[in-house]
Amino acid sequence: MAQIKTIAVLTSGGDAPGMNACIRAVTRSAIYEGWKVYGVYRGYEGLINGEFKELTSSSVSNTIQRGGTFLKTARSKEFLSDEGQRKAYEQLKAHDVDALIVIGGNGSLTGARDFAKEYDMRVIGLPGTIDNDLYGTDLTIGYDTALNTIVDCVDKIRDTATSHDRIFFIEVMGRDAGFLAQNSAIASGAEAAIIPEDQTDVDQLAQFIGRGMRKSKNSSIVLVSESKENGQGGALYYAERVRKEYPQYDVRVTILGHLQRGGTPSASDRILASRLGYAAIEALNEGQRNIMVGIANDKIVYVPLTRAVKQNKPIDKELISVLNVLSI
Repeated sequence: MAQIKTIAVLTSGGDAPGMNACIRAVTRSAIYEGWKVYGVYRGYEGLINGEFKELTSSSVSNTIQRGGTFLKTARSKEFLSDEGQRKAYEQLKAHDVDALIVIGGNGSLTGARDFAKEYDMRVIGLPGTIDNDLYGTDLTIGYDTALNTIVDCVDKIRDTATSHDRIFFIEVMGRDAGFLAQNSAIASGAEAAIIPEDQTDVDQLAQFIGRGMRKSKNSSIVLVSESKENGQGGALYYAERVRKEYPQYDVRVTILGHLQRGGTPSASDRILASRLGYAAIEALNEGQRNIMVGIANDKIVYVPLTRAVKQNKPIDKELISVLNVLSI
């Protein structure tokens, strides 16, 4: 295998707090090895259009504490096509790039997997998504910060919910994975969480309402994962059901939206991002390719990209029991 001299790094898909810390770690670890580093702006779209800029150690100074991604990010439909991937490969070869590091979520790493299958390019994926839904890693970059942001918001909403005897349905991100909703519900002392892995039907909703009534308490907080595309879910859907089925309750909805993506990354996310960025360079030194670098039981692990994006990451059902018991 040819020796690595030049790498490229990009961020793709939704931004996540800690991405800058990860770019910093990748850049400085690669420079330590004597490699040249290109930052690719605007994700796969920038890869296709040749938006490359050499990164130095000073390029990533004063970035570890910043949210978002200074490399910018974008979703690229063109990269899904054979022609788009061919253009991306030509840009990488034109810049003499030997390996590509992709920081992103499920869609981004799916693109990395497909690209690695088609072209002779060493590709390493790093899990950067607030949803925490990539298989093979206990945590993803941005998840801890988003979780803390949600809890902070819920704490504030509870003040007004209690003052007015209201039920608040608070919608958080995680269309296909309920990690944010379930864990923020536990951390904030919420009464319930409605997540994709444990779909709530009429009886469960009735049970939640019944629990609140037994406590002689009309104010409640329910965390809800964002709705599916068919609209059968989400905070608005469940609030409307309560209005129809339990009109005696005063219901409000808060959709946190992009609040969850922003903000200064937590210490945990900075450390995770730094460890994963460093480990990506170590993996390339070991001859690894077409893998995601993750963390399991506080140890760095290598997960084939095909497994990371194909397999669903299960939520620990014990978390559901914890919330059910503690919310009585």
